[in-house]
Amino acid sequence: MSRTTQLRLMAEYNGWMNTKVYDAAATLPDAAVALDRGAFFGSILGTLEHLVVGDTLWLKRFAEHPAGTGLAPIRELPAPTSLAQIQFGALAPLRERRVWLDGLIDGWIGGLDEPALDVPLVYRNSRGQPFTRPLGLLLVHFFNHQTHHRGQATTLLAQAGVDVGVTDLLALIPEVTGNPA
Repeated sequence: MSRTTQLRLMAEYNGWMNTKVYDAAATLPDAAVALDRGAFFGSILGTLEHLVVGDTLWLKRFAEHPAGTGLAPIRELPAPTSLAQIQFGALAPLRERRVWLDGLIDGWIGGLDEPALDVPLVYRNSRGQPFTRPLGLLLVHFFNHQTHHRGQATTLLAQAGVDVGVTDLLALIPEVTGNPA
């Protein structure tokens, strides 16, 4: 399986899981979504806001890569000022941005080719430190970061009495038929 195929699977998983998490969160009253539960980003809402902030920062960086032309719309967004920034303050407008971001991610990842993944991205982190790293490995980090914080969100949802259901990537991996040998 090629790296681009794996990244397309991760983009699909990302969108699928975000839909499940937002659907689950939407079953709670707004006050319960915003309730500080002692998590790293406080609440379910704070955790989901962080994911949008992180994705926005990374997508803005990826837009500067030679293969980033499909991310042109992200350039119009202001850069978040903090990893814990609350940009929306409520689930409904945050979800709108999440859906838009997921569509952008899916479309961009679907258009990447193998050689682009080896081309380094030159960027600065949120503290201004410079880095030069291969795009393909940064994308692995990008999707892993989302999975990490969605895990926190699903835990907070479970503590609030909401079951998100199956969260395993395995649910999206197709069954192989016939003799694979």
